[in-house]
Amino acid sequence: MVLTMILLAVVYLAFLSVLYYLGAGFLTMLVFMGAFMFIQYYYSDKLVLRSMRAKIVSESEAPDLHHMVERLCAIADLPKPRIAVVNSNVPNAFATGRNQKNSALAVTTGLMNLLDHAELEAVVGHELTHIKNRDSMVLTIGSFLSSLAAMIVQYAFFFGPGNRDRDSGNIIIIWIVSIIVYAVSYILIMTLSRYREFAADRGAAIITGQPSNLASALMKISGAMPRIPAQDLRKVEGNNAFFIIPAVSKSSIFKLFSTHPPIEERIAALEKISREFEA
Repeated sequence: MVLTMILLAVVYLAFLSVLYYLGAGFLTMLVFMGAFMFIQYYYSDKLVLRSMRAKIVSESEAPDLHHMVERLCAIADLPKPRIAVVNSNVPNAFATGRNQKNSALAVTTGLMNLLDHAELEAVVGHELTHIKNRDSMVLTIGSFLSSLAAMIVQYAFFFGPGNRDRDSGNIIIIWIVSIIVYAVSYILIMTLSRYREFAADRGAAIITGQPSNLASALMKISGAMPRIPAQDLRKVEGNNAFFIIPAVSKSSIFKLFSTHPPIEERIAALEKISREFEA
């Protein structure tokens, strides 16, 4: 993850250097993207919960889930996040929020119906690790200039200076560089996302002390996905980056840009952790 972030920083510094050298006047665009990222950073939890139609539940409404989260938070040394339930057949869970004190954890009804107590506990541990590692903040920062590059690709010719040959040539160079930066940074961000899933799996194994429970949960969830109606998958796949396992319909383009490692690799990593525990 550190190496990927360093590579992202190198790409972004090169991108800004080119913009500066060519005298590009993209201050307005930069301010706009900064405001957009500010909103995304501070209101991401509310936006994601609303998009998933997640309902915040009290301890009286979901006592078992609340007690489970409280116990795992005590082990992980975390403040208790808000807890939500999503009425969906898709078995999944996600965590969101800008920091440990402003976070939310949600599970679907499909997940609670599919997993036993130990497996559900392992999935909750995975999501709590995302909160502890501040993954939402990391990905928001990591995607900032990628989003800026994408915007330049779309609007460079509209925001560029006059029609003078030199200025027009500079805009074309900036446009080409922006395409390259967006493509490279997007691949790096997807790589970062996959590494953070491995880190969250390891965190769940440490918090619960039972890596095999998470492996079992992952196999059950991935095995259940093909049986979920395609329309149900399409309703939620826009939030795949947040899920413990992507909800991907057969026609989905998300298969081309995976935010998660293959299940086989995750289970192999959990088996390695289990052997470390035994040693």
